[in-house]
Amino acid sequence: MSSNNKKRVFSGVQPTGSLHLGNYLGAIKNFVNLQNDFDCLYCIVDLHAITVWQNPEDLRANILDVASAYLACGIDPTKSTIFVQSAVPYHAELSWIFNCISRVGWLNRMTQFKEKAGKNKEKVSSGLYTYPNLMAADILLYLADLVPVGDDQKQHLELTRDIAQKFNNDYSKFGGKDFFPIPEPLIFEESSRVMSLRDGTKKMSKSETSSMTRIELRDENDLIIKKISKAKTDPFPIPESIGELDNRPEVKNLLNIFSSLSEEPILNILNNYSGKQFSDFKNDLSDLLINRLSPIRQELIKIDNDESFLREVLNDGAIKAKKKSEKNIKEIKKIIGLG
Repeated sequence: MSSNNKKRVFSGVQPTGSLHLGNYLGAIKNFVNLQNDFDCLYCIVDLHAITVWQNPEDLRANILDVASAYLACGIDPTKSTIFVQSAVPYHAELSWIFNCISRVGWLNRMTQFKEKAGKNKEKVSSGLYTYPNLMAADILLYLADLVPVGDDQKQHLELTRDIAQKFNNDYSKFGGKDFFPIPEPLIFEESSRVMSLRDGTKKMSKSETSSMTRIELRDENDLIIKKISKAKTDPFPIPESIGELDNRPEVKNLLNIFSSLSEEPILNILNNYSGKQFSDFKNDLSDLLINRLSPIRQELIKIDNDESFLREVLNDGAIKAKKKSEKNIKEIKKIIGLG
């Protein structure tokens, strides 16, 4: 619990490419909604990004791009702490401590590592393997109470909870008892999970080669219309019931996007469009996207022209984040005998 008696929320976005609709609906839109009721820390997790090789020039640009998106989407730096992970050295320091508390067996169970490493797990970086320990450090450094997570991060949060409990138990006689709160997940409704426009079984991703698989926050209106008109559907009309969507992933995805943007239940949308062909629905979805994303794009362009403001926000955020974490890292080190 933070000093202002608001529960503390921590979350982060990797700076690994242009941000898209999935980042907005799945994360940043929710970040905006949380900042009035919680003490929110929103991090640009650049140390996580380098678990796979990044072009240094692109990485620098992407860090600023995520910061711009945070601001353009409505995160207020006077209400929330916006900062770059590597600007607060305690993340890396606590990550090493957690490398010594976390168990190899726990990391071996992480399915995301297996998926990312594939058949080349002997050749990937050790950072990719220990990534969940750094994520635990990000969260626990600030004694966060709540963490917004998607399905792909639930397992990592469970590991964070395990690390917190093990630390508290291992050092219970040395001042560590109940030191770390056990963070709880903040899980948002399914409609905020955005899938590829070309494959409704895959998440919308920055790493997909074709930009036609995603709506990027900087896309011009004409490009949004083109991408939605070409988005994969199927030959059947829009159904009447939610149950009929189970075997129609691309249709379900487009309806989820409409639902999340309009903040209307999917059932209402089905009532409006069931039995109709997709052309009318796609036209309305394009209009809705343009209505919601145009102000964000315009704000992004405005921020692009004021890099000094952006760097000032990040610098102020780093100072605030250090202040919120410095006491904690000193206490952690004292508990384990390093200070």
